[in-house]
Amino acid sequence: MTKKIDFFFDLSSPWTRLAFHNIQTIINESDAIIVWRPFLVGGVFNAVNQSVYAARENPENIKFVHSFRVLKDWAALAGVPMNFPSEHHPVKSVHAMRFCCALEDNQPALHKFATAAFEAYYGDQRNLDDPSVLIAIADEVDLDGHSLATQTQEQAVKDRLRANTEEAISRGSYGSPSIFVPFGKGERMYFGNDQLPLVNWAIKQS
Repeated sequence: MTKKIDFFFDLSSPWTRLAFHNIQTIINESDAIIVWRPFLVGGVFNAVNQSVYAARENPENIKFVHSFRVLKDWAALAGVPMNFPSEHHPVKSVHAMRFCCALEDNQPALHKFATAAFEAYYGDQRNLDDPSVLIAIADEVDLDGHSLATQTQEQAVKDRLRANTEEAISRGSYGSPSIFVPFGKGERMYFGNDQLPLVNWAIKQS
């Protein structure tokens, strides 16, 4: 039976940038399908994981420093540019994630935009909090940036981002990416890039 994988993501997360890239090989080598689900990781942190903010207040913390080193190593292993952090970090992602929500019903277009946006932020250090930058990114991949920007101001798109975030929290999310795999009569949630081997394992379970 084909499994549907829900991949809840926020463009502001560097670990999500890696997992977004790396999970595609897993999906391509299985009979699973993936559904890209934009949400607002800040909303998740505010609801269930405020310790993230405390960790950011002490960037000299040995665990924090080590995690950045490991992030760069994972990026090198994956062959993914990781020109990070930039002057825009931590970036406010609400505008960017509304762009993604406006595209959610068109999964190929959402994938195309998210791929370009990840590259823009983690490769070229462009500011994803700037609507003009988001419009340009969309235009660069043959999407109508101005139309998407207009849609982001519609209540339906704002409501969708809120609903996606609330859904992820209700299913157990505490950060980005949160990956949900059908398992038995329920589902398993996996978090981050490091747990992708478990995602691959769970997909293969009957």
